[in-house]
Amino acid sequence: MDSTASSLLLCPPPLLSLNKPNATNVSSSSSSSSSSSSSLVFDSASMRSQSKIPTQFIWPPCDRLQRLDELNEPVIDMREFARGDASVRRRSAALVRSVCTSHGFFQVVNHGIDPSLISAALESMDAFFALPLARKSKARRVPGSMSGYAGAHADRFSSKLPWKETLSFRYGNDGSGRPIVDYFASIPGEDFARMGEVYQKYCEAMHGVSMAIMELLATSLDVERTCFRRFFEGGSSIMRLNYYPPCQEPDLTLGTGPHCDPTALTILYQDQVGGLEVFTNQKWHSIRPRRDALVINIGDTFAALSNGRYKSCLHRAVVNQQSVRRSLAFFLCPKEDKVVRPPEGLLSRGGGDGGCGPRKYPDFTWSELLEFTQKHYRADTTTLQAFIQWLLSSSAS
Repeated sequence: MDSTASSLLLCPPPLLSLNKPNATNVSSSSSSSSSSSSSLVFDSASMRSQSKIPTQFIWPPCDRLQRLDELNEPVIDMREFARGDASVRRRSAALVRSVCTSHGFFQVVNHGIDPSLISAALESMDAFFALPLARKSKARRVPGSMSGYAGAHADRFSSKLPWKETLSFRYGNDGSGRPIVDYFASIPGEDFARMGEVYQKYCEAMHGVSMAIMELLATSLDVERTCFRRFFEGGSSIMRLNYYPPCQEPDLTLGTGPHCDPTALTILYQDQVGGLEVFTNQKWHSIRPRRDALVINIGDTFAALSNGRYKSCLHRAVVNQQSVRRSLAFFLCPKEDKVVRPPEGLLSRGGGDGGCGPRKYPDFTWSELLEFTQKHYRADTTTLQAFIQWLLSSSAS
C-alpha cells in the first residue's frame, strides 16, 4: 500500500515563504518561517531544569499519533548478496523489491563497516554535543547551507521545532582532497582535527556501502547492475549527526517530525535507545535497533529515479524522558547538476510486470530539489509532489 500519509491522520504540511512566482500550490506560513522574530535558543541542559517545554516544541496531536507495532522490515545480508550465486542474489533482490514498492525501509547486515569505526563516530559526537552552547555555536549552520551546527532548527522555524541538535557536513567522492578533515579543521577548529579524521573515514566507508546498495537496487529493478553506481559518481553527499537529549514532556514533542527524505538514499546507524518510526498501512511502526545493522531507506530523489516504483516513506523520530538518543545519518546525493531521470531500461518496458509505465516526474536536477527544501519548503509528507508543481509553475512563468 502506498505510504503517502492520509490527510485524516496527519497535519497539513508546514511551509516556508516562497520567492518564486506562480507557485500556487504552496503558500507562505509565518508560523514556520525563519522570518519570525522568535529568538529561541535551544540549550537542552537549561531546558531540562524547567517543568514544561517551550510551546515552540509542541507538535499538534495529529503528528504525535502513537505507534502500534514494530515494522517487519527485511534484513539483507550484503556479504551473501556480493558473494552468493545467482539464486541468492535474486532472493535478496526480490525482498528489496517487495519492501521498496511498499514503504522503502530495510536493514542490512555484514555491510563491512568496522564496529570500532562506528564506536569512534558515536564517541566523537558525544564529545561535540557535550560542549558548551557557545562553543558549539562557533560551527553554527549558515542560512541556506547544509553544513554546520543547528539547535532544534530554531534558526529556520519558529513552531513545531524538533527536540534535537544536529551537526551536518558535506562529503564529496570526487577524489579532490579530504573535505571533512578540512571542514573540521577550519570551522569547529584545530582542536577537532581527530574528529575530522573519524568522520572522513566513516563517510568513505558509508559511500562504499551506498554503492553496494545501488547495485542491489539496480538488480531489484532489473536494470544494468552498475547504472545507479555510475549515476552517483562524483556526487556530494551529506553526513548528519543527530543528538536527541532527554525531554521532560516527550509525549508533546518530536525529535524529528514526519517527513520523507528529499535525498536519494539514507544509511542510518541508530544507537540502542530506539525512536525511529515509519508510517505505512495508515499506522506508525517502530524499527528495532540492531547493533550489527544499518537502516536503509529510499528518498525522494531515488523515488523519482525509479519513476515512482519505489517509495520514499514518511518517517519520524520520537524522544524519551530518560536517555539521550544518537544516530548517524549518511544521505547519498548525486552531483548538483545531475539530471534526475529514470534509466531507459525502466522506461522502455512500459507498464507491465516489472515496468514503470509513462513518465511520472519531469527531469530535474538535484540542485533544484535541494534549493526547494532549503529555501522554500519544509520537508514533510508531500515534498516531491510540491516540488514538481513548483518546478513546473516556475518554468512556465
